[in-house]
This record gives sequence, C-alpha cells and structure tokens, in this order.
Amino acid sequence: MDRPEYYRFHQGARVLPFEAAEYDARLAGLRVRMEEAGVEACVFTSMHNIAYYSGFLYCAFGRPYGLVVTAQDSVTISAGIDAAQPWRRCHGDNITYTDWARNNYWRAIRSVTGTGRVIGYEGDHISLAQKALLDEFLQPADSVDIAPATMQQRMHKSPAELALIRQGAQVADVGGYAIREAIREGVREIDVAMAGRDAMELEIAKRFPQAEYRDTWVWFQSGINTDGAHNPVTARALQRGDILSLNTFPMISGYYTALERTLFVGEVDAASRAVWEANVAAHEYGMSLLKPGASCAEVTQKINAFFAERDLLQYRTFGYGHSFGVLSHYYGREAGLELREDIDTVLEPGMVISMEPMLTLPEGQPGAGGYREHDILIITEDGNENITGYPYGPEFNIVG
Repeated sequence: MDRPEYYRFHQGARVLPFEAAEYDARLAGLRVRMEEAGVEACVFTSMHNIAYYSGFLYCAFGRPYGLVVTAQDSVTISAGIDAAQPWRRCHGDNITYTDWARNNYWRAIRSVTGTGRVIGYEGDHISLAQKALLDEFLQPADSVDIAPATMQQRMHKSPAELALIRQGAQVADVGGYAIREAIREGVREIDVAMAGRDAMELEIAKRFPQAEYRDTWVWFQSGINTDGAHNPVTARALQRGDILSLNTFPMISGYYTALERTLFVGEVDAASRAVWEANVAAHEYGMSLLKPGASCAEVTQKINAFFAERDLLQYRTFGYGHSFGVLSHYYGREAGLELREDIDTVLEPGMVISMEPMLTLPEGQPGAGGYREHDILIITEDGNENITGYPYGPEFNIVG
C-alpha cells in the first residue's frame, strides 16, 4: 500500500467568513512586509495568523498546523484527521499531511517552501522544538521573526472586519440581556452563565447560518469571585446584595468581542455604590480619551491620575483596554495595542479597542469586590464610535 507523506484532499463547497478579495488584500499587505524584511516564505503556526490570512481556524489537539505564504502561494497545512474540512474553510491551497511517519508536517511545508530560503516565522508562538525542526527540514539561509509585522497589520481593521466586529458586539449585548433576565437570589453562577451563552450561540447561528460554531463563552462571577477578571464560573449561589460581574464573549469565525458589566443582586450598599460610580466615571472619561493621535500610554496615565485623585489607583489590577479582531482567550493578542504605561502605540482610524477599567477592593473592606465596565470602540477620523449597546451603571444593573 502506498502511504504518502502528504496529499491534497479537496471536497465540498468552500465557505469563508469573508470574500476572497478580503484575504487577497491581507496577503498583499503581508507580501509587502515580507519584501521589506527580505523574507521569501512565511511559515505561520499560530491560530490567529493562520485564521487572519486564510480564514481557517484549526483545532490542534496535539498536532501542528500551519500556513505557508510565498510570493505566489498561500497554502494551509493540516492533519489527516480533519480530512477536507480545512480546505473547505480556507482561502488558497491546502495540503494534508499524514501520521505514517514522524515529521510529515515539515515535509509538507518543505514541498511549498523548498530549502535554503529566507524564512519568516512567529517568534512569539513557535516552540523551540518546532523551530529546531524548521531549521533541520527547511535549511533556511536566514530566519526572520515576522510576528511583529503581522501584529501591526492586524491592528488596522478593514471595512469587512469592522462589519463583523459590530455584529459581534450586538451578539454580546444579546447575551448580556439574557444574563440580566436570569439573575435572582439562589440561582447558581453556572445557570446564569449558560443562559447567556445559549442566547449568544443561537443569535450567532441566526446571523451567520454558514459559520462554524465554537468557543463562545461566558464568565459570570459573584461575590468574592469577582476579584479577578478571568475567574472561571462556579456553582456559587447568588445572595441578595452580591456584587456581580457579567462577561459575555461571542466568538464568530475567530473574531472575539466582549461585554463586561458590574451588577448587584437586589440592592447595593453605599460604600459599594460609591466605588461603582467612580469606576463608571473613569470608564466614561477613558472613552472620551480614545481618539486619533492619542497614545496608549498617554490615555493610561490620564486615567491613572483620575483614580489617584479619588484615592482608588491602588485598587487597579491591569491595563485599561486592548485591541479586538482575530483573538481569543487561548490564542492571539495584539499586544502592541493595549492601554498600558509601557505601550506607546498611537491610535489611528480603523483601530478597535476596548475601554475597561477595573478596581478590586479586598474582602473585609467596605465596597469589597471587583468592579469592571467594558465597551468596544472603533477609532474614527475625529473620535470614536461606541458599538456596545448594553447600559452600564446602577440605574440599570441592580437586578433580581
């Protein structure tokens, strides 16, 4: 029996999140950056860059996946276990590698790149073991970390991306309203979270009937569980007077959006309300600062000063916002577009960024708990467009 190292298995209709012209434009932009860096072939290994340039979002499950881009070709590299699904969901060519011999993945890549060329790779993603295999199989004349250049490209959203992100923000709002309806004393965090997740998945299926549905989730936290932004859901039962943190995250074809709100069950005490209102004020102030020409560090310092004037800065736990696009809680991050002291990126039209101040007061202190509001904003020519619709603050979010 002939047991090939790799082959092409293409069947079924191709379905992608965007038109072919969108991917062609992204690849054209990448090729300009490749030429500037002297790179002859890029070998992408991350979920976010493979999805960005091809539309294919892989499920690794212990196997490597890739995308090879040259001056002429764009080829996804996928495992045989997935059959033709990667081809149906990618722009460009696809090669399937087999399990019959170790490192057929790299043999498939070599069939596109050849050997002795200048190879671009993702220094922030590829493992040491895989980089050693890249060197062994491709024998590059040189290797160039292309990840920073791709991040810069992903920061600037196309009109098609902005349209998808707007829909994602609307889906996040749907999840938020479903969660609000489910909140009452005695209900568990997990029950409330499932209500929000189910509502969002149904909404995504209605809006995008040709999509694949995966990875949408909710973090719904109560009481002490609100102290961290990424604390997982538990079975804790809600109690009257609890502080709550509502966090909805619809995932649409690799694109992440989010809604995050502070709420209280039934009533809020005076100390908690004062902290909540201060955080809401910082949120509104921060959104007013997001405009072209402002740097991430400048915005951060101004919000820091706002909190310091109110003796609250010591309760801040992380940066004030981040970029949106192809990212998730387990892949991707445009780290160059975050509202932190050490980021000097200047905001430009077409960027998408959140404003999400968070204060955490420790247990036993008046107003204890984690307070966070989160809106998504598109930077425009003269300011920003807020695409989040669910209300924030005490007037709407004392519920149950």
